[in-house]
Amino acid sequence: MPASAYTRAKQPEQVRRALLDHAAAIAMDHGVSGVTVQAVAAAAGVTKGGLFHHFGSKQALIEGLFADLLARVDAEIDAAIEADPKPLGSFTRAYVNAVFTGKAFGFATPWAALSMVVVTDPSLRKLWNDWMKARLKRHRATDAAPEFQIVRLAADGAWLSFVTTGQTRMNADWRAVHDRLIAQTYRRG
Repeated sequence: MPASAYTRAKQPEQVRRALLDHAAAIAMDHGVSGVTVQAVAAAAGVTKGGLFHHFGSKQALIEGLFADLLARVDAEIDAAIEADPKPLGSFTRAYVNAVFTGKAFGFATPWAALSMVVVTDPSLRKLWNDWMKARLKRHRATDAAPEFQIVRLAADGAWLSFVTTGQTRMNADWRAVHDRLIAQTYRRG
């Protein structure tokens, strides 16, 4: 018999993770507007009070969900940079790959559509902007040239086009765009 919210041992990190995972699943199936405190708490098997212990409001839960997405993107980008033998442009290549084929918010992931809310939500937009500013500062020595910014902006535009047109998978045309953008990161000098 599974433990209920009232009988299981307190495991705050596991509860927080379950809340984020269930909120993400609900958001992917029903959009961010479908993420209600009741729905997430019920799906995670906790009380609403338990949810509020971890996230003080629905907005805090959504922000936590987006921060979790950014942490996943960070890990993916860091791994790609570490594996890249050419430092110049390595962040831009990792970013383009994350946008087009990444597991965190690449074209084919459910996160891609979920991250559309960043356009309309000021607090999420601030989280994104702060994340990007920190990344650009961190990679100033290798990725500050305007050519790299153009490639990243083109990747953002491709992502927006892909998500807003309701496509579900990357085809040969998108792969060609990806490959062309990556090639542009090597044409500096």
